[in-house]
Parts: sequence; C-alpha cells; structure tokens
Amino acid sequence: MSPPSARLQTKPVITCLKTFLVSYSLIFWFTGVILLAVGVWGKVNLEFDLLLNSDKGTNAPYVLIGTGAIIIIFGLFGCFATCRGSPWMLKLYAMFLILVFLAELVAGISGFIFRHEIKEVLQDVYKSAESAYSGTDTRSEDLDRVQRTLQCCGEMNYTSWANTEYFKQEGIPKSCCNVTAGVNCTTTELKDLKLAASVVYQQGCFSLMTVTMEGNLGIIAGISFGIAFFQLIGIFLTCCLSRYITNNQYEMV
Repeated sequence: MSPPSARLQTKPVITCLKTFLVSYSLIFWFTGVILLAVGVWGKVNLEFDLLLNSDKGTNAPYVLIGTGAIIIIFGLFGCFATCRGSPWMLKLYAMFLILVFLAELVAGISGFIFRHEIKEVLQDVYKSAESAYSGTDTRSEDLDRVQRTLQCCGEMNYTSWANTEYFKQEGIPKSCCNVTAGVNCTTTELKDLKLAASVVYQQGCFSLMTVTMEGNLGIIAGISFGIAFFQLIGIFLTCCLSRYITNNQYEMV
C-alpha cells in the first residue's frame, strides 16, 4: 500500500481527472441526446426521405435512434463510473470508447474509399425520385422543397426533366421557377425547354450537392478528425484515472 503522504499527493490528481472525465461524459451524453432527437424527428416527419429513401423506406432514423440511445446509456454509465471511482467500470467505459473510435475510423475510411459508389447510389435515388415525380405526393413535395431551397432544377440541370412522364404532361415543375429573378413562369414556358431556359434555375440539384460536398472535403475531414480526437481524449482520461485508482487503492464512496 502506498504511504499516506503519497496518497495525499495523488488525491488532487485523481479529483482533477474525475472532474475532466465527468465533463467529457456529459458532453458525450449530450451528443447522444442530439442523435436521438434527430432520429425521432426524422422518423416522425420523414423530411429527408428524398435523399435517403428509396421506394421501400429508410432505416436511417432507426440507426440514429439506436446510436443515440446507446451513447446516452454509456454517457451516464461513464459519469457513474467516474464518480464511483471503480476501476473495472472505468475499463469497461474505455473499451466502449475504443469501439466507438474504431467504428468512426472504419466509417471514415470506408466513406473515402467508396465515395464514388456512394455518389452513384445517391444519384440513382435522386433519378428515381425525379422519374416518379407526380407533383401531388409527399416525395414530390420533398423534391420541390429541395429545388426551392437550393435554387436548383433537375438532376444535372433543368433538361433532366425532359426524360420524365411529368414533363410530357405538365412540363418542368413550378418549383424550378427562378423567383429570385422576379420571374413568373407560365405553363407554356415550362413545357418548352428553350423557353424554360430563361425562367428556371440553371444549376442542377444533384450536381450542386456533389460539387458542394467535394469542395468541402477538407472541412468534412477536419470535423471527422476532431470527432475522432475527442474520443481519444476520453480514452486517455479514463485509462489514466483507472490506473491512478488501481495503483493507489483509492476509491471515492
């Protein structure tokens, strides 16, 4: 057993580590709450089904809900383990953080390696939504919302609508109308690609999104690195606290 003087000197270090680790666990828990809230919102509203949904539906909200719930549980567990000062609980918490770190690392590497395949899948989903556009269902409303919000038209550009059944009957959707330029599109203009060229948005929606994403790869990589580094901080604090407690037989009851 360590002498009393050594334990007295170690106690402030352990207290400091506990304070940092509790703060970290609370932040970790809060990220779980955010993921859970986004998942529940997505399940209730399904506002982003256009980009994530195919004809059968998407499991994305369930993934977010499940991930958020697990993070909330382990975030609370981390707080309890830290306050209790139990070495085995802290080691279990560290193992969970390591698993989260590895999962993020694998997901990041896979996303980079298969980015072109992912892009093709998203493009197929967008084409499917555009081909099935009717102007009346929920999916069509989502597509209209994307075009109005991003101020874009069609997959690659407004001419992409020429291959759809909706264009043959109604022309280009009115959500493509360039309202920012004070244009009031008519049915005649929307049914003629040459006339439509001067009244609709010129940028294609999918091309706009992909160009934006590719142009911000550095920012995305930086955010991913920051999230991974955040996990490493938790692993370091947890391992240090567990080691100090084990070596000094110190436990706060």
